[in-house]
Amino acid sequence: MPTKTEPFETHALRYDEWFEWHKLEYESELLAVKEQLPERGTGVEIGVGSGRFAAPLGITLGVEPSRKMRALAQQRGIKVVAGVAEALPFADAQFDYALMVTTICFVDDIAVAFKEAYRVLKPGGRLIIGFIDKNSPMGKLYQRKKSENVFYKVATFYSVDEVVSHVKKARFTNFTFTQTIFPNLTGIQTIEPIKDGYGEGAFVVLKAIK
Repeated sequence: MPTKTEPFETHALRYDEWFEWHKLEYESELLAVKEQLPERGTGVEIGVGSGRFAAPLGITLGVEPSRKMRALAQQRGIKVVAGVAEALPFADAQFDYALMVTTICFVDDIAVAFKEAYRVLKPGGRLIIGFIDKNSPMGKLYQRKKSENVFYKVATFYSVDEVVSHVKKARFTNFTFTQTIFPNLTGIQTIEPIKDGYGEGAFVVLKAIK
């Protein structure tokens, strides 16, 4: 099991409960992802975790290295196969879109992960990536608190420019962005708006085309 997977195996329920404790943040992120997701086609979530995004978004197939996370996702009706982003257990050109939400900070090799996503997508397929921008106030807070959090301490946070650079190297094109969760480190009081672009919101969703 990859080193960065271990906290999810040990603290699976704690991770899953975050979505209950932070419902407004979760709903905001879900809406930002939905904005970029194709309305039809065969999709897969890479790093599906406990299925908190795949299930409400209608994605029925996921890849996940943590056994306990796979079990939680299966309870939400997701078919989950064991695997890592850097070696996807799928044939070439199999999917219309692939989703990665808060996955890239836990992969061992982001460049290889994006190349694998490119490989399993059909021509014209979409890669949708949701992540916390390390240059946002929330991203900076997460980095300051890395040592205090069982999940953050193994995470590698990226700026939007860094993610774009890696995605371009994997040969994706036609980038579009949505963002949400705007600066308020004391906790949001309502579902946050969704805006195009990036640079303001802590949570950014990038879509690129093969």
